[in-house]
Amino acid sequence: MSEEQLVPLGYDESFRFSCTRQVPCFNACCRDLNQFLTPYDILRLKGHLEISSEEFLAKYTMQHVGPQTGLPVVSLKGVPDRDWACPFVAPEGCSVYENRPSSCRSYPLTRLALRNRETGRIEEHYFLMKEPHCLGFDQPVRQSVAEWVEVQGLAPYNAENDRFMELISLKNQHRPGPLDLAAQHLFSTAMYDLDRFRRQISEKDLLSSDPPDEDTLARIETDDVALLHLAIGWVKKALFQDKPE
Repeated sequence: MSEEQLVPLGYDESFRFSCTRQVPCFNACCRDLNQFLTPYDILRLKGHLEISSEEFLAKYTMQHVGPQTGLPVVSLKGVPDRDWACPFVAPEGCSVYENRPSSCRSYPLTRLALRNRETGRIEEHYFLMKEPHCLGFDQPVRQSVAEWVEVQGLAPYNAENDRFMELISLKNQHRPGPLDLAAQHLFSTAMYDLDRFRRQISEKDLLSSDPPDEDTLARIETDDVALLHLAIGWVKKALFQDKPE
């Protein structure tokens, strides 16, 4: 993508875009797939499908080690005989629309989140990815970045993805380069395979060195978001030596 196609936008600035069945290229962006998934994406998708994280990962994804982070990366597995289309795209649109991944929700926007060193707050920067093949930009509908974030339900995705990005940043500080196979497996299980991680908490006594309170233990039995928060904290301490001050 050329730099000219990334247009900076303020939170209250508007842009013209709409994606409906009436747009001629509807569903085209769901083919020739290169779709990465965050832990929260997987949590929402496997919940929508009412299957375990193990089944979801085995059936719908593939995994490799990211060359920049050295961490396991999960991506959706395209369907070969449908031009490597997303497994969840149908002629009428996305079959998991209510729980679609964050990158699908945000398009045509891309978000850069940086923590301000002085204030400690996350600062958001948005850009419009104006791709010439997308005909959604020819539609008359206009909205601001703020309206798009609200309508697309991006707030919880942004919050959870920011937690994950902080974990990646911590890894780069304390353990640069690829992880060994054992660490890769621990990271992959805790971040992407939450149902397996939940079992291993009791089977392998993973929390014995720093046990959470009883309320947290009770909540993670059924609350996947609470479990993901605990898993991120566990990975920080177990793999990246993040100790409380």
